[in-house]
Amino acid sequence: MSVPLWAWFAVLGFIVTMLLVDLVAHRRAHVIGVREAAAWSGVWVAAGVAFGILVWRFYGAEYGQQYFAGYLIEKSLAVDNVFVWAIIFGFFAVPREFQHRVLFLGVLGALVLRGAFIAAGAVIIDTFAWVLYIFAAFLLWTGYRMLRTRDEHVDPANSRIFRLFRRVVPMTDAYHGQKFLVRARNGALIATPLLAVLVLVEATDILFAVDSIPAIFAISSEPFIVFTANAFALLGLRAMYFLLADLMHRFIYLKVGLALIMIWVGVKMALKVDVLYIPTWISLTVIATVLTASVVASLRATKGMAPGTGAGAVEGTRPAPFRVAAEGEHAEPWRPDEPDQRRRTLTRT
Repeated sequence: MSVPLWAWFAVLGFIVTMLLVDLVAHRRAHVIGVREAAAWSGVWVAAGVAFGILVWRFYGAEYGQQYFAGYLIEKSLAVDNVFVWAIIFGFFAVPREFQHRVLFLGVLGALVLRGAFIAAGAVIIDTFAWVLYIFAAFLLWTGYRMLRTRDEHVDPANSRIFRLFRRVVPMTDAYHGQKFLVRARNGALIATPLLAVLVLVEATDILFAVDSIPAIFAISSEPFIVFTANAFALLGLRAMYFLLADLMHRFIYLKVGLALIMIWVGVKMALKVDVLYIPTWISLTVIATVLTASVVASLRATKGMAPGTGAGAVEGTRPAPFRVAAEGEHAEPWRPDEPDQRRRTLTRT
């Protein structure tokens, strides 16, 4: 697949333009409702599908199928990412009007990091073809792990990254608007919970990238296909979160479906090296069928289920005492072991 340099710049220019449009549209902090989230989801999905049609038109059916198969994998894995974001936002009690800014910066960082991962992965695969066996084994292990831990959930309170962040960075327990850093009474910069949330969002995306990047390389070895499928799937993540966050308790079989997809692409990659090449259209059919079946089965099994109930409900993660600062309130370091002292030392001007 020969992709001219101008095509790379055109794609990057389109991505930057769309990010700027999104930023301008959400320049003021506000609660994003289901209708707005659905509209933006439609925009991002339409952009992703339109780009796939262009790839199919100019580079043929094989590359078009590779793009759509990779796009479906990234979209399906992104739903699991959305579920983790919902847990993080719930633990930190992030006001809904502040969530878009965190996700915007999180997705921006994810695009840069995944671009670097994809470039490195392409070079490694091109230089050491045998590394595909390692990727295949990793995907099989990931699928098995997802099956075993399908009912387990992330607990931000026990996150090593969060504990390290608190140890290294002074932090307050109050949100001061959309600020990531504020000044304490002594003039020192201190982090707000919003910065901790952003760090955790970026960290979780790195962990998800470790799974998703090898998975999409099992579908296509073309860096252009791998990057664009990732990019267009990531661009719609924020809207997807606001659209699906309140429905995550209903996707009880989604992780099983994702696990089966990871196992399938692991087998495909292992066979692809020296044994058998499975046509892309078969992979696309398998991925779409498994994903659709897991979603339909989940929605049927949880019909009429209230949020926070059933197998998909999150247990054992209690929100930490984060709050919105009162107007004029000075920032103070968070001392979770001394809540009474914190209340006494709040100072207002």
